[in-house]
Amino acid sequence: MLPKSPNKLQSVVVLNLCRAGLHWACASAALGISPALAQQLETVEVRAARLPAASGDRAFSTVEISPEMLAASDRLDTALTSTPGVQLFRRVSSAGANPTTQGISVRGIAGSGAGRALVTLDGAPQNDPFGGWVLWSALPPEAIGAARIVRGAGAGPYGAGALTGVILLEEKSDDPGFSGEHVASENGYGRSAIAGALPVGPGRVFANLTSESGGSWTPVREGRGGADASLSLRALNGAARLSADAGRATASLRISAFEESRNSGLNGAESEASGTTASFSIAAPPEDHVIGWRFQTWWRGSDLSNSSVSVPINANRATATPANDQYETPADGYGANAAVRWLRSIYSFEVGADARWAQGETRERFRYMSGAFTRNRIAGGESFVGGVYAEATRDETDWLLTGGIRLDAWRSTEAKRIESDLATGAVTLDSRARDADGVNPTARLALRRAIGDKLYVRAGAYSGFRPATLNELHRPFRVGNDVTEANSALDPEKLYGVELGFGRDAQNGAWNLNFFANRLEDAIANVTIGGPGTYAIAGFIPAGGVLRQRQNAGEIEALGVEGQISQNFGEALRLSAAFNYTGARIDGHAAAPQLTGLRPAQTPRFSASAGARWRATERVALAVDAVYESERWDDDQNTRALQPALTVNARTDLSVSNQMSLFAAVDNLTDAEVEIAQTGDGVESFAAPRRLRIGLAWRK
Repeated sequence: MLPKSPNKLQSVVVLNLCRAGLHWACASAALGISPALAQQLETVEVRAARLPAASGDRAFSTVEISPEMLAASDRLDTALTSTPGVQLFRRVSSAGANPTTQGISVRGIAGSGAGRALVTLDGAPQNDPFGGWVLWSALPPEAIGAARIVRGAGAGPYGAGALTGVILLEEKSDDPGFSGEHVASENGYGRSAIAGALPVGPGRVFANLTSESGGSWTPVREGRGGADASLSLRALNGAARLSADAGRATASLRISAFEESRNSGLNGAESEASGTTASFSIAAPPEDHVIGWRFQTWWRGSDLSNSSVSVPINANRATATPANDQYETPADGYGANAAVRWLRSIYSFEVGADARWAQGETRERFRYMSGAFTRNRIAGGESFVGGVYAEATRDETDWLLTGGIRLDAWRSTEAKRIESDLATGAVTLDSRARDADGVNPTARLALRRAIGDKLYVRAGAYSGFRPATLNELHRPFRVGNDVTEANSALDPEKLYGVELGFGRDAQNGAWNLNFFANRLEDAIANVTIGGPGTYAIAGFIPAGGVLRQRQNAGEIEALGVEGQISQNFGEALRLSAAFNYTGARIDGHAAAPQLTGLRPAQTPRFSASAGARWRATERVALAVDAVYESERWDDDQNTRALQPALTVNARTDLSVSNQMSLFAAVDNLTDAEVEIAQTGDGVESFAAPRRLRIGLAWRK
């Protein structure tokens, strides 16, 4: 349970770091370091405990999120989803999204609450061990130094989960210096962040602390009633990293803790998430004829409580009735990865292995009758996935050829679903699904050819897979009157794809155009079974609701084209634009014939973005960004249409001094209505209206 006071919330995260023995991190994160002290820090050579980026990734479609975009974004997911085709499951940022809808996917093939992309921070997975989603509050942009998106299935070194792509995050380096920011906006919202690094004895320390709290907006506009409430968010994240060099190698120990609490837009619909992570990494970079290597081990513990409510139809949304109380979801994920890389002139070779374990369960009360919950449920299990891979790259002046193969084993064990009567304790259901396991081979191959004047052409093919999460296998859930059942018999999703690209890389501007074709087999989707009534697997479905179940719903075929362009006009002006078009269609086969010919839920056909950055004077900078998304469907039956949306954001930065700046930003400048959800009885919810943010930032 989150503390009600932001100060107490802050002390909890700082205390967790202190218990880890990182007292220096507690002091610098909680108290801050003055700019005067920062000026006294010595310059040190900075090395990171990771291998350099794989040179073969340049042969695939990759996107670098600019440092300017990271610095200007108040949330990391906002910066990432500015790339067309990269999307959270719902059309809303983590400022207003329930944690269970914050899974991220690439290329618009099909949205998923669990996400279909792997997210790593310096090599350690950031996807939740129970649900696969990402808690973006735990990854403040102020702590991220670089973000790179590799589109397409991530066989080779990335492994299971990188089904539609991988998002590679790097924490800021150990360069001595400090930065801070405080932002205030409407409805009492505030955000403060501090990050910094300094040398300590033979090592280096990096620490960051971010806190945010305040009100937000009410998603329902038309027909709003007493059941509707304003979204709210309180979150705190702290992290500390100690690094030291040992000869050619660099080792680092990182520990972080996060907590967030939010109201989901209805009275009684609330969620709280918390977690702690730890990782140890050691790496030595490769040199010609000198082997490089990496070893990393990590652990991630998380918990989630989530209460949902139902709103009776034809009652003017006057009241909300408790529907489900998920009071605990304890989960642990842990794993290790290792790699050896060596260089021989124009060749590089890498072999490695990785393994991940997860265990967790949901504990919840349900079946609300006569003013009280009458049933209790405990459901969960354990999972494992691990593999070995080998990858080789030939990189000479005009040619880049890379290829890799993987072999992964997976298993799902210890499944249970126990339901009991709260009044008597009598067990009403005791289901123990069979253990399941399998082996999946995957591979990727790509070629890039320079053709003069910074132009290039490239082609690639890849395959990948994603095992179902513990959440998909074991946990039913309810949103309003809609109920979705779990399915312990889910098979892993598998993706096969090819792509062809052209482009130009130059210092003053670049462009690329990529064509791709993907087939997603055994796609996990929430498949509608029926409407109001009584069902053996779920019980009673109220009026205005539907029953769905997670199923392997056949195949999704996706043909698409994506492109982006950027151009610098001197040092003062930079223009950019990007787009993604994905024609995705389901073939449900015998498993879900009713879905054949439909578009996957939460999957827009077209998305685009454009931006301009202008340094008007030495002290004044202006930025404008626009994002467009076409219609998407809120349900698998393509009956609840979410209308197209265009949002425009603007920002002005004023440098007060070399170390301090002021800024003002307006999100959703035109106050566009961005529809994010629609219930079975037609009630619409919307993303944030126009919002003004003002802030103060300093950097050294």
